[in-house]
Amino acid sequence: MTPSSDLDLEDWMDSTANSYDIYVLGFQEIVPLNARNVLGPRNSCISTKWNSLIGEALNKRRRRGAVLHQEITNSSATERSAQEEHFRCIMNKQMGSVSIRFVLHETSFCFVCCHLASGGKQGDVLLRNFDAADILVRTRFPGGATQELPKKILDHDQVVLLGDLNYRISLEEAETRLLVEDKNWSILLENDQLLIEFSTGRHFDGWQEGLITFSPTYKYHPNSDQYYWCFDGALGKKKRAPAWCDRILWRGKGLKQIQYDTCNYRLSDHRPVRAVFHAECVIRGDADCACGCIALSSSSE
Repeated sequence: MTPSSDLDLEDWMDSTANSYDIYVLGFQEIVPLNARNVLGPRNSCISTKWNSLIGEALNKRRRRGAVLHQEITNSSATERSAQEEHFRCIMNKQMGSVSIRFVLHETSFCFVCCHLASGGKQGDVLLRNFDAADILVRTRFPGGATQELPKKILDHDQVVLLGDLNYRISLEEAETRLLVEDKNWSILLENDQLLIEFSTGRHFDGWQEGLITFSPTYKYHPNSDQYYWCFDGALGKKKRAPAWCDRILWRGKGLKQIQYDTCNYRLSDHRPVRAVFHAECVIRGDADCACGCIALSSSSE
């Protein structure tokens, strides 16, 4: 998705009403997944536009800060990031992730932006579970040059996982449609695949997610608030039942979520989500301190 030059991100980033210490933005599929983009050279034009818009939204307050940026666009991304101490990329067919970590005072943070396997067929949820586990197991960071740093994602003190996790609702399309039209979120969430995985304890042990009070984030007509439904004979494309595909999860002591919502940006067939956290940091020989962190995720298919 190529953003328009006049797109204002202040509402999504909440940069006018509030000011946070850490901003984390994760994007998935900002370029079409075709052979030209996957096998060809990196398409930096779109990411450059996004970086410019993000900078405009943040710089209106003229606050100092450091920018960390990493993208994965083809198989060479793993090679390029291999020498980066604080970045890691994982790719496997339809799945991909970018992980970034840093230490603030004595507390280590890791943020994982990922895109898990798609599909609403029976058994696809197992592929998503496998993708998530594969990312958490295979991602390895090198040791720090000046200090001992965690090497695995789950070894960090505070971890946030965000992105198009692609978990669907385990109901028939017709029933899902009626419940969405009635805004009966409680029944829909009882059948949400990710929440079912949480409740059974089979996967995502130790992870948390805030209460979902917003509409399903997928799948919308372009530039519209209308969902796709079952089948469009004119276009000959199968339509997807609505689902909360875009999620933000977290784990770790001292990390507390204080906001979890979505924004009404019509950027793609997904709605972007965001979460605000209160993070406690350990300071050696002093009292603990706290910082504000906002995590945002946007996807396009």
